[in-house]
Amino acid sequence: MLQKKILIIYPEPRSTRVAIYRNTEPLFLKAIKHPADELAQFKSIPEQMPYRRDTILTELKRNDFNIELVEIIMARSGLVKPLKSGVYRINEKMVADLKVGIMGVHETNLGGLIAYDIARSIGKQAYMADPVVVDELSDLARITGHPLFVRKSIFHALSHKHFARKYAKSINRNYEDLNLIVCHIGLGGISVGAHSRGLVIDVNQAFDGGGPFSVTRSGTLPVGQLINYCFSGKATEAEVLKMVNSQSGYAAYLGTDSISQIDKMIAEGNEKALFISEACAYQVSKEIASHFATLEGNVDAIILTGNIFNSELFLDNVKKRVGKLAPIALYPSVNDLEAHAVNAIRVLKGEVEVKEYE
Repeated sequence: MLQKKILIIYPEPRSTRVAIYRNTEPLFLKAIKHPADELAQFKSIPEQMPYRRDTILTELKRNDFNIELVEIIMARSGLVKPLKSGVYRINEKMVADLKVGIMGVHETNLGGLIAYDIARSIGKQAYMADPVVVDELSDLARITGHPLFVRKSIFHALSHKHFARKYAKSINRNYEDLNLIVCHIGLGGISVGAHSRGLVIDVNQAFDGGGPFSVTRSGTLPVGQLINYCFSGKATEAEVLKMVNSQSGYAAYLGTDSISQIDKMIAEGNEKALFISEACAYQVSKEIASHFATLEGNVDAIILTGNIFNSELFLDNVKKRVGKLAPIALYPSVNDLEAHAVNAIRVLKGEVEVKEYE
């Protein structure tokens, strides 16, 4: 049995989660908060790398963990070039692309930068599993309606693949033999994908593209109204992108992006909060149902993942609309840290062929 330590680095906009695993057993979990005034000193997200790296190393040292005992480092995936599903070694080319934001700039890009830096300092390797840019779209799914625009694949690939494989294992089947619709609702965005025998052949672009609105993202907006707003002089390009990515959804309608505050409003019977929650469930259901057509009606299961599905109200609002299409498998959590640990173990055991980023 392997007893090697796995370090997982998981940056978020206002914090960095760090974990030490032994196999799939968590030995240390910590969400390091980054005060707004400290982040404000950096002109760009990549410039935060040394600051976040040092906070991680300081926290590990403060908890008497020797970084030299780490055998492998896993990083939260960033916006690199479109890739096939798999585990990738973080190399200098990937680091360069993460720094310039070849597919976009986001705090997730820091995961690979920090992991690579720490790994080099202790003579180990750093890896990234199923990046958010995993691209297995069918040619049909790429068509938008105008040749100037092409649909991109940016979604919660790690969670999708992790729970899809977990479900397949639970019924003694291979993921590659199943047709699944996977809906993942994270703290930021929502992605709903059609998995056809191991490939995500269609999925909404969950970063700044379309699909259901989430806690902070707009999802699909009326194109004409969006164009008018962009040319109204009321906002710059950067401000519009920020609005779409982090100032929409529940946050725009209810004035808060705090999950606990939103839950409190709903629990207290706030009618507006209840209505917005039902609208979100409605949009999620429509997105799920659309992939019944994508998979030509051949769907083995609908997999629902994310903490929001602990809400019976939200879950019931989805189930009543799509429950008749296929069996529903429920995983009401976001378990990215475990997913990283599982992929690290696959690397250490030689069960997966590590891919090189080119």
